[in-house]
Amino acid sequence: MTTTAPTDTTRNERVWLAIAVVMASTCVAQAFGRFTWGVVLPGARDDLLDGSNTLAGFFGTVNVTAYLLGTLLVSWASSRMSLVGLVRLGITTSTVSLGVASLATSGPVLAVALFGMGVGGAIIWIPSPKIAARSFPAERAGMAVGLVGSGIGIGIVFAGQIAAFLGRTRESVEVWQLVYRIEFGIAVLVLVGTLTVLRSRGERPSGGGGIGGVAALRTVRGWVPTSIAYAAFGFSYILVLAFLVARLKDDAGFSSAQASLMFSLVGISAAFGGVALGTLSDRIGRRLTLTGSFTAFAICGLIILTGQQPWVAIASVGAGLAFSGGPSLITAHIVANTDHDSYGPAFAAATLAFGVAQMVSPQIGGLIADTAGSFTWVFVLSAAVSMIGAAAASRLP
Repeated sequence: MTTTAPTDTTRNERVWLAIAVVMASTCVAQAFGRFTWGVVLPGARDDLLDGSNTLAGFFGTVNVTAYLLGTLLVSWASSRMSLVGLVRLGITTSTVSLGVASLATSGPVLAVALFGMGVGGAIIWIPSPKIAARSFPAERAGMAVGLVGSGIGIGIVFAGQIAAFLGRTRESVEVWQLVYRIEFGIAVLVLVGTLTVLRSRGERPSGGGGIGGVAALRTVRGWVPTSIAYAAFGFSYILVLAFLVARLKDDAGFSSAQASLMFSLVGISAAFGGVALGTLSDRIGRRLTLTGSFTAFAICGLIILTGQQPWVAIASVGAGLAFSGGPSLITAHIVANTDHDSYGPAFAAATLAFGVAQMVSPQIGGLIADTAGSFTWVFVLSAAVSMIGAAAASRLP
């Protein structure tokens, strides 16, 4: 009996199928499990949290604190599980947590669900870029990592649009829970696809990355500005994404549907931002592209404060491009400066800085909003920290 070697077309089909599944997994774990909170926050706040922005910010902090703990878990597990094994663990955790959120009838239960979503998001994000990058030539690593980020953008578009549609057709504040129920159904399908399509190549990064992977991170060229930039991104982006809908509804008089549409615009541009900026960085370099991305995000956040159309729509598109491009560029830099042994611990360590920053950010934002009576200073703070990120990015090699 003779066997036929797979053709280039067959190999390409397998590569793109695997990329599609990884994109869908990051969509579920990040867009559904983490960023949907920004869409449903006003409804959940009024339904379960007595209208408190401070408490809503705390619930956002629960999610990102879990993300930080998930990062520590990946740093430990990366020497014991394959990259694909980590993705499967992450998508399972996220799917179960979305199921819990879809049934939550009290604040504590929702907090547990958001905690699980945060852990799942961290477990998914760290191995996914490497799985994508290994399928493409090294000179196209930026584009490959950007594709993974595009899955997040697509999910944000979906979350914003489904919330806007339900907001127009239903009067109940419990629309937020119906959004989670729809996302849970999709997550189950993606989980099945992840278990059946992705195949491990056995990569198990070594456990010699030091505590939390710091020793491995220090082998990355420009690891200090890389870590500062990632931390600045973690702090600044979540202030905009978590409070964009609330800012437009509470401060600018937007309807629920109009505010959700602006959130969807962020997602639409985010679906292309990672690929576009990743491809651009393959041509002109990560440093210049990342510095420009941080600067653009700061400017867009300030433009949103005008509350006037079409400026809010334009700024939402720009914020989405920078939102997906920023982490893709930082990740691509780490991918390019690590090998199979050091990638997992190094990226986990860099993500620790990111995780700590985004852990404190929502709580600070919610407290500022309640104290000041508006979200103006929340967005100003986001812009200021984003410019710190731009300064750090300008120091990359």
